[in-house]
Amino acid sequence: MPGTPHDTDTVVVGRIGRPHGVRGLATIEVRTDDPDLRFAPGTVLLTDPASRGPLTVTGRKWHSGTLLLQLASPSGEVYGTREDVDALRNTLLLVPVAELPEIEEPDSFYDHQLIGLAVQLPDGSAIGEITAVRHEAQDLLVVRRPDAAEALIPFVSALVPTVDLAGGFVVVDPPEGLLDL
Repeated sequence: MPGTPHDTDTVVVGRIGRPHGVRGLATIEVRTDDPDLRFAPGTVLLTDPASRGPLTVTGRKWHSGTLLLQLASPSGEVYGTREDVDALRNTLLLVPVAELPEIEEPDSFYDHQLIGLAVQLPDGSAIGEITAVRHEAQDLLVVRRPDAAEALIPFVSALVPTVDLAGGFVVVDPPEGLLDL
C-alpha cells in the first residue's frame, strides 16, 4: 500500500475511518476480499501505529454498504464513544501474512507477493521495482524507476503477461507512451 509503513510479516486488511453515531462504532475502509472472516467478533487485529493496538472486534454490522465495527483496547475496554473512535481514525488494521489462506486462482496475488518484484520488458531490459499496488477503479502496479518518474501500470494480463514469484520478476508489455506519463 502506498505510504504504508508496516513490516512484510503483516498485510493491511482495513483502515479505521470516522466514527458512526455516538456509541463508538467505527467506519472501516475494507481492504480484504473476505471482510466477514477478517472482522468477525472476537478477531484480534494488529495495528499501525502499533501503539494503538492490538484491537479486538467486539461487534460488527453493515450499514448502507459500509462496515461498522465496535472495537476494544488491549485491556479489553470497549471504545464506546465517538471521541474514542475518533482517536483511532486512520489506524491501519493488520493480520499476519501466515494467517492468510492460499490463493487458489492461478492469476491472483496478494499485494505483499508483488511488492519488491523486479519489473522488466519482454526483451528482458529492466524498468524498476514494484513498490505498491493501488486499488482504484483498476488495480495499478506502482513501479519505482531508477532514472525516471514513478510509473503506474494497470495490472491486467494484456499489459502484465508474466508474474514469476519464484523468479522475483514481472514482465510488462506497455503500449507506446505508457511509461512516459
